[in-house]
Amino acid sequence: MSVLPPPVIPAVPQPTTSVRRLWWALPMLTLSWLVLVAIIVAGAMTIQRWETAPGSVDSVAPRLGFGTGATDVTRYRTENSVRFVTAYGSQLTALEGFVGWVDDDIAVETRLQRFGDRSPVEQRRLGFQAMVGAKQIAEYVALKRLGYDVALNYGSVVVEQVICEEKPAVDSACRRLNPGDVIESLAGTPTPALDVLAKAMEGRKVGDVVEIVVNTLNSNPNETRRTEKVRLITSPDDPNRTIIGIVPADTRTVDVPFEVDISTDSIGGPSAGLAFALALLDELTPGNLMGKESVAATGTIAEDGTVGAIGALRQKAVAVERSGAGLFLVPKLQTPDEIASARAAVGPKLRIMPVGTLDEALDALVEYGGGKLPAQPSGD
Repeated sequence: MSVLPPPVIPAVPQPTTSVRRLWWALPMLTLSWLVLVAIIVAGAMTIQRWETAPGSVDSVAPRLGFGTGATDVTRYRTENSVRFVTAYGSQLTALEGFVGWVDDDIAVETRLQRFGDRSPVEQRRLGFQAMVGAKQIAEYVALKRLGYDVALNYGSVVVEQVICEEKPAVDSACRRLNPGDVIESLAGTPTPALDVLAKAMEGRKVGDVVEIVVNTLNSNPNETRRTEKVRLITSPDDPNRTIIGIVPADTRTVDVPFEVDISTDSIGGPSAGLAFALALLDELTPGNLMGKESVAATGTIAEDGTVGAIGALRQKAVAVERSGAGLFLVPKLQTPDEIASARAAVGPKLRIMPVGTLDEALDALVEYGGGKLPAQPSGD
């Protein structure tokens, strides 16, 4: 007797692996598109934040030129010129702001931190003016060091910024004067230059109210000079000194025996003064002050050769290290924390040497294998 086989029950189709994966892929694909759109929007939307980041490092020598009066000047060209360094700064997009916040080598600032009470246009104008002053003083210092007949002239008293106390009086400079104002007289005494203004301030006391004549130089042809009564305050740096409450712009000019041109394009600020002075000394003397070392320098330069502090030292140190330089001369007046931060950012590859004067910078170059400057002419 034959037995019939049981009926075949058709199998229920099971979801394939590819179908199961599709349930995950669709949400992931949607999320990826949303993230991409967010990145595109964040990269295009500017925010009220500005960055200070490592900038450029450039040799000074290719930017030097000598004009009228320099026919008898011998130029000793070098391929290993001292380099000057900048920090890069611009307004950020939301994406750049996020990157800046997580990058220790980028400082992100608010509008107030970046510009204070100034506008970005005013800040740029003052930066370019400071660069002009830095070049002028570098020429004066270098040529005087080499024995040339030079003279330093003070310009008009231009207010670069006002100093505000915690609770400024209604008649303080903070409330009465503005960046760009030119002080023409104080208490009836004409003040054509800063040294004259300093003498007019002698013997005055905190709380004294003085009459100041101001002429605002701007693009408005109808602007006229005005008279302000300003209450004098204590200097924030010296409790024994009485000040108007302003930081004057550097409007000094120099008389030199021949024309010197240092091309800086659209770079602003005074921090390249030391580098410019060293480059001029190197170009106008035989030998090579830098030796075989790749050297960068930053710092303002005063008429007596003092090297002044600068901003964004950490960012500048990172830029110098990336350029391949081995020695970085920086101002001794930077705070210990600033110098420590710069050294931590670059590690042992870059030697950071603080210097306080031009002579200390020259000694540091000799210490690291550079040439010596010829002896200063006797009687200078």
